[in-house]
Amino acid sequence: MIIIHLWRMLVWGRRLARHGALRPFEAARLPFVVRLIAWVARLGTGAPLKPDFAGGLTAVGPAAIKFGQALATRPDLIGHEAAVDLMRLQDKVPPVPFAEIEASLNDALGVPWQTKFETIEPEAVGAASMAQVHRGVTAEGRKVAIKVLRPRIEAELARAISTYEWGARHLETLGGEFARLRPRAVIATFKGWTETELDLRREAASASELAETLMGTPDFVVPGIDWALSSRRVLVIDWIEGIKLSDTAAIEALEFDRRKLARVLVDGFLSQSIGQGFFHADLHQGNLFLIPPRDGHEARLAVIDFGIMGRMNRRARMYLAEILFGLITGNYKRVAEIHFEAGYVPPHHNVGAFATALRAVGEPIRGQRASDIAITDLLEGLFAITRSFDMPVQPHLLLLQKTMVMVEGVALTIDPSVNMWELAEPYVRDWVRDELGPDAIIADKIAQTVHALNQLPRIFRQWVDANPIPGAAPPQASLPPLPERRPGWSTPWLLLAAAAGAGAVHWLG
Repeated sequence: MIIIHLWRMLVWGRRLARHGALRPFEAARLPFVVRLIAWVARLGTGAPLKPDFAGGLTAVGPAAIKFGQALATRPDLIGHEAAVDLMRLQDKVPPVPFAEIEASLNDALGVPWQTKFETIEPEAVGAASMAQVHRGVTAEGRKVAIKVLRPRIEAELARAISTYEWGARHLETLGGEFARLRPRAVIATFKGWTETELDLRREAASASELAETLMGTPDFVVPGIDWALSSRRVLVIDWIEGIKLSDTAAIEALEFDRRKLARVLVDGFLSQSIGQGFFHADLHQGNLFLIPPRDGHEARLAVIDFGIMGRMNRRARMYLAEILFGLITGNYKRVAEIHFEAGYVPPHHNVGAFATALRAVGEPIRGQRASDIAITDLLEGLFAITRSFDMPVQPHLLLLQKTMVMVEGVALTIDPSVNMWELAEPYVRDWVRDELGPDAIIADKIAQTVHALNQLPRIFRQWVDANPIPGAAPPQASLPPLPERRPGWSTPWLLLAAAAGAGAVHWLG
């Protein structure tokens, strides 16, 4: 198996070298063996001086393209310039001939597709590394987009991921910076993404959940799912009658309230990530549509492609909201304290020194328009802090950070004068007030106290069972276990709530 992994990496390395993608590995700061391998791989290829990372990964194959999309979320690992280049890996893959897609579609449906659809356009409207999309009309006349997995993609991804895992395992054993960057965690995250994307029913479920998350943001549209026609290898969703935000010429020609639509995008993303902890993690221009003003509606946004989604628990969201609010308001001391409370910074470091480091990065950008901020300098400053303070990588925060950068870029394409901090501040401020204010603290303490009191009968019974009274009759085996009580506002629960309220008042006093 080692020989197989080595052979695959040799073939992949040669293809990457032809596009100059291995030139960064010839840097003097890297070990001699690494530089030698990169140099030998490049010999005779005519590689360009400027690395073409996206082109190199495209030449390697669909699995590498998907991995490149994952690496685009890790500028700390590959550098900002490489991450920006990898952002080009969006629907840039040559489509599979329709005859092959047609065979896959018939197998998934169990019948010829003509019995379920009135028409399907043979020309793909979008082709990515794992699937491609065709426009169609169902037998009932519903206009839909039909997403079909590429033939044999599961086996190809499985082979590639096994080699990625092998390589990451060996890299991490080198220790030092490789251990801090956690390449195995990167591959694990990538593997999780691919497993999700290989089951289009899970993507359909993600779309359905996101629609519920965005119910309070009606101008941020999620297309409906045709569950009857969808399966593991096929996803059928409503067709979006709109303009892709990547079509800048068409967007420029349209009249609409640009600032309002930029706020819809930012508020929609914050509602997903901070408000609900479930967010679309691939909000680039190719996945967003502008629905022109019509039928009494102003311009709206619609989103597609729900393969990469992010999740954060409530504690992480509370930390994130406080961090964002602290950066917006310039309260660097509180931001630093949160990092230590969350365990993001090892405790042997100094809180004040960390606050000063954050101030050095935050102050130059406060109050500026997003268009005036050098994102490269900002990211380099943040990554320098993570290295200086031995901060281990937090995969969920990296995914969120990547999406925030995407959202900022899209907002600027909608309204070049937008100030990202200004748009985010009202939402973050209100969320912090609602979730961390006195009322929220009292509610949390009541819930925690009631939960603890509810566990007392179970704990006491376990203790009695483990410590029987000498001379007492053993418990009768025929007695059924006590039924699990469901929460309800019976008299005992009212007494418990009153006790919890008294405890909360005592705690606050």
